[in-house]
Amino acid sequence: MSETLARPLKVLAAMSGGVDSAVAAARAAEAGHDVTGVHLALSANPKSFRTGARGCCTIEDSHDARRAADVIGIPFYVWDLAERFREDVVEDFVAEYAAGRTPNPCLRCNEKIKFAALLDKALALGFDAVCTGHYAQVVTRPDGSRELHRAADMAKDQSYVLGVLDDRQLAHALFPLGDTRTTKEQIREEAAARGLFVAKKPDSHDICFIADGDTQGFLAKRLGTAEGDIVDQDGTKLGTHSGAYGFTIGQRKGLRLGDPAGDGRPRYVLDISPVDNTVTVGPAAALDVVGLTAVRPRWCGTAPAGPGTYTAQLRAHGGETAVTAEPVGQDELRVAFAEPVRGVAPGQAVVLYDGTRVVGSATIAATERATAPAQPASSVS
Repeated sequence: MSETLARPLKVLAAMSGGVDSAVAAARAAEAGHDVTGVHLALSANPKSFRTGARGCCTIEDSHDARRAADVIGIPFYVWDLAERFREDVVEDFVAEYAAGRTPNPCLRCNEKIKFAALLDKALALGFDAVCTGHYAQVVTRPDGSRELHRAADMAKDQSYVLGVLDDRQLAHALFPLGDTRTTKEQIREEAAARGLFVAKKPDSHDICFIADGDTQGFLAKRLGTAEGDIVDQDGTKLGTHSGAYGFTIGQRKGLRLGDPAGDGRPRYVLDISPVDNTVTVGPAAALDVVGLTAVRPRWCGTAPAGPGTYTAQLRAHGGETAVTAEPVGQDELRVAFAEPVRGVAPGQAVVLYDGTRVVGSATIAATERATAPAQPASSVS
């Protein structure tokens, strides 16, 4: 493992009940570290979270993690972080959608739970590092500082959702799968060879705390329904909706507009206004973004002193795009794209890279369109 240190570490392995975290814990133990497994109970009522093998927050997952720890031969505990998870991840998720933004709860969980609440508790108990099954690499430089890099296998790279980790957190992070150039099937074969029951367990999908995968239904129960208008760029009413929170920038499906656009082309969500509960739609070309402003930057090392040229990733499974980025004060980041991009929504994270190195992450607050959508009238009939 690229991030294994010269001396054995006392490692707390976060075990979700899935195959990746189980193999990561096994590799850490095999490398000679003193490993203890822990499963995070993130729901006050685990049955309310996804059942079966699709999530990472169920009673079944806890049992699977315990069985894996038994096979590996390491101590195992379940830690209750349900209240912290509710406050920092679930409530943040709901509040962001209510404000017309599109959050990434997995990124927030890494920032607030796995590498804040969990890490703080681990360090207080005398552990040296937290180990997870993420596909990313921590590289130690000659001066002892640490850098976060993409996984060796780009097809499985998860550095985007780890871009919120700072120097202190990276110093105590261990990702045993990060330097692995294997297919997921080979990881499963390794798990089977180690006798791990989770070898054939399906990967988790969707948002773990939304039991049925229905994000709009989940939000409706918490935010209620509020009928509003769907309008075009000129402010002409095209239809209605039951809550602006049910939409995201760039969305095409689910608009339920009876009449086609005048040019016969698809319409996309261009703007969400929670103030007047209005959703603006228009052509794909109106989604082109040439720049953005992001807030609350977190740097995986020293913050850039001025403007620089990087690549940026805007979604967990998105590609890279060339950008120029510059910090403005302590709390803002300005980003300009070399070529227009689409599907950029406030609330998402922009993660900057220098080659494979993660420079930092920030939350998108506003975008600059190549052609700004017209603002609808304050009152639409």
